[in-house]
Amino acid sequence: MIGAPSIPATRDAAPNFPDDTPTSPHSPDATIGHMPYDTNSDIYYELHGSGIPLLLGFPLMASQKALFGDSGEQVKQGYLDRLTDRFEVLCIDYPSIGQSGDIPVEDFTADRICRDLLSVADAAGFDRFAYWGYSFGAVAGLQLAWRTDRLTALVVGGWPPLGAQYDDILKAAIEQKESPPESAQVILRSPEQYAQWESLYNSIQGWPESKAAAELRCPGLAIAGENGDIDAGSQWMRNASILREKRATLEGYGWRVTLIPDRDFSVVMEPDAIVPPVRHFLDEVL
Repeated sequence: MIGAPSIPATRDAAPNFPDDTPTSPHSPDATIGHMPYDTNSDIYYELHGSGIPLLLGFPLMASQKALFGDSGEQVKQGYLDRLTDRFEVLCIDYPSIGQSGDIPVEDFTADRICRDLLSVADAAGFDRFAYWGYSFGAVAGLQLAWRTDRLTALVVGGWPPLGAQYDDILKAAIEQKESPPESAQVILRSPEQYAQWESLYNSIQGWPESKAAAELRCPGLAIAGENGDIDAGSQWMRNASILREKRATLEGYGWRVTLIPDRDFSVVMEPDAIVPPVRHFLDEVL
């Protein structure tokens, strides 16, 4: 676990994109006019359902089936089946994955990520929108909420909004970039791309986390499996334990906090377990 849950651990097969859709919008023969593609951020996206705008971020992808096969697509569909009756769900290929363009690893900073996310939201026709991300997706959501007032709700999964181990996750990124773990390479185009996590976590060292948590400008939910601590190389990430320890403080700030019983970090891949409590929160606040 660096930016990503180490799941799905394997692809069912090699990425399988439609013949008429290039895997990179920068291919010499790329034709993107027919694709839902944001030319400003180089992000490919898909919209599902109708209703309240919801950006469903990492680790779910627009090109879920092409990237992760039938098992990955079943996970994504499990989310959509439980959301699209009331929400218009925006799924994206991000970062530097699927049918989206490459981001130079040195440019992969919190500022760049937030610009990209707002740009693809614009392209999808979203003005104000709810955001839900897990692991790296949660980190991105916290940075987004700090920088914009366009969020109507924020769901942070698998990462504590307060007391998070930013120093340790940076150490893990540096330690593992020369030889990324096999599980992490599932979501990378090349091993060299792993250095993007070092750029990201360098860019947010010392950010005002406590102030951001206390002054969140929209309703917030922090959610994790109660057994959701996990290793990142030599670093032990106490994500769920910290969330438990900070629960009272976060609730005092107005956050909702949910620890899903008998689940670990991989709960993100179990839509039947994680979507109902998130849906309950979103239905209450939107």
